[in-house]
Amino acid sequence: MKTKLFKKDFTMVIIGQIISLFGNNILRYALPLYLLNVTHSAALYGIVQAMAFVPMLLFSPIGGIFADRVNKRHIMVCLDFSTAILILFYTLTYQHLNLVALLIVVLMILYGIQGAYQPTVQASLPALVTSDQLMTGNALINMVSSLSGILGPVLGGVIFGFWGLGPILILSIICFTFSAIMEIFIHIPFEKRVPEKGILSIVKSDMKESYHFIHREHAEIGHIALLLTAVNMVFSALIIIGLPIIVNEHLGFDQSLGNQMYGYAEGALAVGGLTGALLSGVIGKKLDIRKSGIFILLCTVPLIPMGLALLIPMNHFVAYFILVISCLFMMILSTILSIELITYVQRRTPSSLLGKVMALLTCLVMCGNPLGQVLYGLLFEKFSGCIYYIFFGAFLICLVLWRMSNKIFKSLES
Repeated sequence: MKTKLFKKDFTMVIIGQIISLFGNNILRYALPLYLLNVTHSAALYGIVQAMAFVPMLLFSPIGGIFADRVNKRHIMVCLDFSTAILILFYTLTYQHLNLVALLIVVLMILYGIQGAYQPTVQASLPALVTSDQLMTGNALINMVSSLSGILGPVLGGVIFGFWGLGPILILSIICFTFSAIMEIFIHIPFEKRVPEKGILSIVKSDMKESYHFIHREHAEIGHIALLLTAVNMVFSALIIIGLPIIVNEHLGFDQSLGNQMYGYAEGALAVGGLTGALLSGVIGKKLDIRKSGIFILLCTVPLIPMGLALLIPMNHFVAYFILVISCLFMMILSTILSIELITYVQRRTPSSLLGKVMALLTCLVMCGNPLGQVLYGLLFEKFSGCIYYIFFGAFLICLVLWRMSNKIFKSLES
């Protein structure tokens, strides 16, 4: 008998995700871009972005541990309210305190909260849908993330380009507050576990248990995490750091138009994520995970036209179009791969371990981002006159990673 997917609680989680992630995306678009507009430093931009990622790495495993031991609804409500308070503080102080120091602190807290939030949502999903609906449920969660990623930067680009940072901060506060209030009424099945030891001992034992699971019991999951860490460092960090720097500093747009064009580019990335999520929901069950290496190869290919668009003299709107279409294509493929791998892990992980295992994997995979962001920030600063070299170099390294990935994916159970 077919079970209905859109039950009340699952639907409310989806709506809460749309609102909360919209607020998060509009901030993650506007705050670093505000820094770049003021300082025009690629190196500083990369360093600040990297420092913001560090708390996400630390809080993802902790968030997973709490997701397995605390009512997941309570976690989501507390984190959304905390984010609203954080941005209210920033709104009241950002014109009076040191820009770089305040922005680093706020972004670190914002990313840390997000790091704890997402494992909670991922761990909630198996409690809200049946096993045969997991692929579709994960696709919907990714679609929500992508939809928020479209609306956030595009609307943020328009608001930021015309009216500056203030209205964006106020809008995000409203989003997080509304999301937290709505999440109070969600019911997520939860079985309370009686703590047998202190919190530090729990964290240590849970981390050890998660590590043992992905290193010994399912070593192939650990291999996937290490591969994706390298891909994030070489590939994802390049897009995160390179896209705003190129659009705002190298294509010849004035600052206001550049801010808007970058918002549209971020929106295009989110459209790619949404398209990839839709495709996953349709063709996900037909994909053979042992052949997933092809997605890494296809994601790598667009680095070539991106490099050529920066090498060959051309109209800046044409170059911008090539960059955006290439990023769109890469995002579609990477989203399909991500959903496929998340579903694989969820199906092979006991429910009692799911939150902490997903959090540990998120932490491992995201480790590549800050390292890559610092490196690319320095490279874009050093090679500001010939940044196409950066894309061609990344292409060659990604080819090596693709070759390595084939062996890993072939070892997985279909």
